[in-house]
Amino acid sequence: MSQPSLARIEEIALATIEALPVAFAAAARQVVLQVEDMPDARMLADLGMDDPLDLTGLYEGVPMTEKSSAYPDPWPDTVWLFRQPILAELATREGVTLDELVAHVTIHEFAHHFGWSDDDIASIDRWWE
Repeated sequence: MSQPSLARIEEIALATIEALPVAFAAAARQVVLQVEDMPDARMLADLGMDDPLDLTGLYEGVPMTEKSSAYPDPWPDTVWLFRQPILAELATREGVTLDELVAHVTIHEFAHHFGWSDDDIASIDRWWE
């Protein structure tokens, strides 16, 4: 069986974003979605990570709860999804589909855009335990 393409991962993520509750939809449309095969060295270094397969997604930007009109962002907020790490994670998750995992990673990264910390997300999301 062939691996899903970058376009397939993006398609799942875009469908997930479209399905967000109305209260989050406008803010979500302000975020750029990027789907790449692997995270780059800069991202890993910034996060203090060595293994690129450990990073399935990343939010880069200023969370909505910290934004100020006095200091506009020089670039748009971006959610990155990384195909190879997602597929590596999928291989360890019995009973989880690609659609479920991509949706989960997408929601997790958008939660950061909405101002949630990893601890906030973990308090309601038991997926990674």
